[in-house]
Amino acid sequence: MGDNNIKQLQEKLNYKFKKTKLLELALTHSSYANDNKMSTHVSNQRLEFLGDSVLGMIVAQLIYKNKPELTEGKMSKLRADLVCEKTLAGFARGFDLGSYLLLSFGESKNGGRERPSILADAFEAVIAAIYLDGGLKPAMKFVKGIFLPYIKNPIIHDSDYKTVFQEFIQPKTELSYTYETVAEEGPNHNKLFTVELRVNGETKGTGTGKSKKIAEQAAAKEALLNLKGDT
Repeated sequence: MGDNNIKQLQEKLNYKFKKTKLLELALTHSSYANDNKMSTHVSNQRLEFLGDSVLGMIVAQLIYKNKPELTEGKMSKLRADLVCEKTLAGFARGFDLGSYLLLSFGESKNGGRERPSILADAFEAVIAAIYLDGGLKPAMKFVKGIFLPYIKNPIIHDSDYKTVFQEFIQPKTELSYTYETVAEEGPNHNKLFTVELRVNGETKGTGTGKSKKIAEQAAAKEALLNLKGDT
């Protein structure tokens, strides 16, 4: 993985690694390791195992602190909704993790970069990488920034940010919104799109990605965080 990609992803994650090899490992799928005759330890499987536990503990703590009205059963249900494969894959798409994954040629050709199980595992592996690199505090900050809005205002936990945004804003009849593509950079085979999500003409979220769809998802995610912070 090139230094530019590592730098770009760290900016998206809002975390700078001391040991970038941990981030590279988090993005290395077992198919890539097998294809390149690497040790089975040189993939993100072990990090995913650790990340699953770290994520579950942090989300449980956030629910406990922020939803005192919930019973144990409802707390468990909310946590299950938040850490399920579909939700985590959606969060991974928000960071465009799929484009950074190291996959075998066959896995990549067969749609591995969009496969929910691969994306969810990579997302958990990234959390573990942050935890190992910086400790619990930065891991908590990373998870809290993503999950707390959905804990405070539980809505659809499929992490299709455009759908979640639509559901969030629909009851607010005084608000209207549009997605505007404000920039296209790079050659045709490797374009980078920038999209703004404007609410009543004011930019509430900006996202970039290798397709307009990815950029719109990122913009919707940022807008959700901004608008929920205003309420």
